[in-house]
Amino acid sequence: MNNSVQPSPSAVAAKPLASVLLIAYNQETLVGDAVRSVLAQTYEPLELIISDDASSDGTFAAIEAAVRGYNGPHKVITRRNTSNEGISAHLSRLAGMARGELLFVAAGDDMSAPNRCERVVEYWLAQDRRPDLIATDLADMDETGAVHERMEPTDLGTYRSFDDWAAERPWLVGAAHTWTRRLFERFGPMMPGTAAEDQVMTFRAIVSGGALSLREPLVWYRRGGLSGKRRYRTVAELVGRLRQGNGFALVEVKQLQHDAEIAGLGDRMRAVLAPKLAREQFIHSMFSARGIGERLTLIAASHNVKLGLRIRMLLYSTFPGVYAPTLWIKRLRRAR
Repeated sequence: MNNSVQPSPSAVAAKPLASVLLIAYNQETLVGDAVRSVLAQTYEPLELIISDDASSDGTFAAIEAAVRGYNGPHKVITRRNTSNEGISAHLSRLAGMARGELLFVAAGDDMSAPNRCERVVEYWLAQDRRPDLIATDLADMDETGAVHERMEPTDLGTYRSFDDWAAERPWLVGAAHTWTRRLFERFGPMMPGTAAEDQVMTFRAIVSGGALSLREPLVWYRRGGLSGKRRYRTVAELVGRLRQGNGFALVEVKQLQHDAEIAGLGDRMRAVLAPKLAREQFIHSMFSARGIGERLTLIAASHNVKLGLRIRMLLYSTFPGVYAPTLWIKRLRRAR
């Protein structure tokens, strides 16, 4: 669907075109609020790309209902994937479609303040268009939509070099990020399966034009959304999540190394990632091993992995039932 009112030539000359990349997946009861919040943006010229990642519920129908009848100034594109791609690949697809100089990330279970785009563009222009990523603060929003305390991720202005990033990764919330299109074009699409897209794009920005934080709560971050903390009912769910997380981590390592090579930092990144790579490869090997004999051999040979992790992975991969009482106790505590 396309629905647009073209801005005047003077407005285009004065302000850069911005694009909102709103991604949704199985959020039919929440995505309408997210869509209406970006339709209500005060900034112009603005392009809205609203995309459903092959949801199994009525998310796309809810998106279409939210934009139906819109006759405002923003160009609106709605679409859906034919198969589920995951966050990184989904955002990469939309970034490749977008025409804006600035690309705003938006999640289908959150909401953007009406002046979010306007304030970030103003901030970017005040910095002479230099930063390649701008992060804003957020406001905690509960399940009813009531807004609570302010959330303040790490101040990205303190990260000026690769060394700063390597010393300690920042705490980030990607749903409050804005990228430049030039940053995406320099490094290209993210690899499918890269779950930590916020870390990847922030690293890219730090070693490019820089990353900064605008300390205003311009995104209302919904508590208990898809990014909320998982609660496992069974040991099988817990182990499944561990294996999924291991797959994500291995792709993230590959992605960061790829991006570091582009930035001329390949050797330094290899040294930084070596402990994480050894740990994740060990986890993968433990789950892939054929029987306890292979696992014990891996444990004996993996001196570059902490002993505590080696023991835990033996339990997870061979005797996962030992964790059942722990899950049961946690369920009792939540019930109380």
